[in-house]
Amino acid sequence: MNVRTLRKFEGPNRTGKQQLSFLDRVVRRDLRVKRVEQITPRMRRIVLAGEDLADGFPFLRFACNDHVKVHFPDPVTGRIAAYRETADGGWEPDTPDATALRRDYTPRAWDPEAGELALDFVVHDHGVAGVWARDAVPGDALVVMGPRANWLLPEDYRHYLAVGDETALPAISRLIEEAPAGSVVTAVVEVADAGEEQELTPAEDVVADLRWVHRDTAEVGAGHLSPLETAVRAVPLPAAPTDLFVFAAGETGAMKPIRRYLLREVGLGRDQMAVDGYWKRGIADHDHHTETFDD
Repeated sequence: MNVRTLRKFEGPNRTGKQQLSFLDRVVRRDLRVKRVEQITPRMRRIVLAGEDLADGFPFLRFACNDHVKVHFPDPVTGRIAAYRETADGGWEPDTPDATALRRDYTPRAWDPEAGELALDFVVHDHGVAGVWARDAVPGDALVVMGPRANWLLPEDYRHYLAVGDETALPAISRLIEEAPAGSVVTAVVEVADAGEEQELTPAEDVVADLRWVHRDTAEVGAGHLSPLETAVRAVPLPAAPTDLFVFAAGETGAMKPIRRYLLREVGLGRDQMAVDGYWKRGIADHDHHTETFDD
């Protein structure tokens, strides 16, 4: 289906559930690293710039679950395999003999005056994205595709619960910073250790309760599948569950029991949550769009 035929949503989103607003077209942006900021020992912010940002970037407030497809250079050849738009509006590989090395990332920040797009990366000694981010220096090239749509969270709740691991921190950070005035945000974030905690500033007139779960020391409760699940179950929830919206993202296996807890034990409706398996243990380039959660 051509994206031009897909639905749009005009905000602000006060429908009580997440809304997708598809863009007129998917845009390819050939960008270069402008600077690198070390946020924590394992988290780096890569600030990108380039002429392809001259017309702007579709960064909307409280579209915390947005994601772009980032194409990385081959570690051996240095070539980036991506896609280019054809005359008829389709897409074709620009390097047919190479495999595209790509991952999904949440746009962390957009500065329209400077023309700078920021993405946060968890650095690793393995994996194409983590290694690239570890070694990135100004001038390095990336191809950024999309986003295809803006994923707008609802703004008509009093209470928000944000849950996830390091991969969800960009989205959770944005939720805390962009939450509606007068709301209360509780964030439960699993990171490797205390050194990975970040200072996050809530939006004006927003009360934020930030709870860090240190993977190296956190306890896993009896019958729970992760320390994140244990920590989520310890969060006091509002007396009226209809006044709560939950955003949760991270490793797929860790998200499933948390979603079941919210549905079956807390009694939330499906529209009151956006739960996403950003990655799946043992699978590279996991397509979270195809992930299903049995209730």
